[in-house]
Amino acid sequence: MPMMKLTVFCTFPKERIREPILYNLGQSFRIVPNIRQASISDEIGLVKLELEGDEAEVERALKYLRERNVKIDVVTE
Repeated sequence: MPMMKLTVFCTFPKERIREPILYNLGQSFRIVPNIRQASISDEIGLVKLELEGDEAEVERALKYLRERNVKIDVVTE
């Protein structure tokens, strides 16, 4: 499978802020998550995240995030 690097902007809802979701990404999927920018408060989490790995694994990781109600916007630079 082809390797890819994708930058996404993640919006974490209040009820998910304290969960180790990004830690789980690195542990559960064969990808390298790289936090490029973040702003976290008690109300919302905003994270610019770079995902690098096999295309299928990156897609699985994005699905995992969406299943946890994390809003994903692909960043085009």
